[in-house]
Amino acid sequence: MHKFVKKYLYFEKLCLLLQPKKLETATEPFMKENAKTIDIEQVVKSKTGKENIPKPLLRWLKKILHEDDMNRFFELYPDVDGMDFIVKALDFINVTIEVHGQENLPDDGRLYTFASNHPLGGPDGLAVGKVIGEHYNGHLRFLVNSFLMALPPLAPLCVPVSKIGGQSRNLPQQVDAVFSCNDQVIMFPAGLCSRKQKGVIRDLPWKKTFVQKSIQYQRDVVPMYFEGRNSNRFYNIANLCKFFHIKFNIAMIFLVDEMFRHKGDTFHLYIGKPIRWQSFDKTRNAASWAQYVKDIVYSLAPVKK
Repeated sequence: MHKFVKKYLYFEKLCLLLQPKKLETATEPFMKENAKTIDIEQVVKSKTGKENIPKPLLRWLKKILHEDDMNRFFELYPDVDGMDFIVKALDFINVTIEVHGQENLPDDGRLYTFASNHPLGGPDGLAVGKVIGEHYNGHLRFLVNSFLMALPPLAPLCVPVSKIGGQSRNLPQQVDAVFSCNDQVIMFPAGLCSRKQKGVIRDLPWKKTFVQKSIQYQRDVVPMYFEGRNSNRFYNIANLCKFFHIKFNIAMIFLVDEMFRHKGDTFHLYIGKPIRWQSFDKTRNAASWAQYVKDIVYSLAPVKK
């Protein structure tokens, strides 16, 4: 037990070291300005405001964040961004997607909100973006964790919703700008990727924003269920952080490594029938309607035999 506590108290020290010095650093690019390369050492120094980072920690971060693999990708595809980046990134990790319910994607020229569970925190976002982007000729926007905005190739498609260091004062205006645009909107209403609680892997409670904005901008909601899971290591770290009341999202550091662990995998995306925005009436509040949609999403999961 002593070794167990000692190991995870180390993670608490790690999160204090990596805590961004200010909100703006959460979206500073991972890449050098003049070349599409990732320098983990410079990222850590920039985000923490600390110059003397222990070398063993830097070596570990370079490994867990796959600095060499990421830079190999940008050497192969130096000029891709937006939809091209999503397609090439999935090709690079050799991930394939099988879509079920493709006929439920509307083709009536209207704008929709696509709401999905978020089991992986990486490949699932790319996969959903690929499916929706290819169906609607690249006309899509994501509301995403601001940490992802540090990858400039995603910037044309994404608007940050910060989960580290607080939220931007401009967040309401940014959300309105997305929902009022002429693109399809993809949201992962849990904000963070799924956690394992009482042996069950499931999203955290869904935020109500997607319901409120879908009503305001008269967008029907298309529910989607993405089948997948991360490693036990990821869930254990997330739960230990919760147990020790560590506020910094340490588990997020492992998401790149989790993505590469899925190299060569095939995932299944299940698309449900659109839910009319008028359905979200006054019989429930927005938070309750959000959980209602979440239940519909999980009802799309295939029954395990």
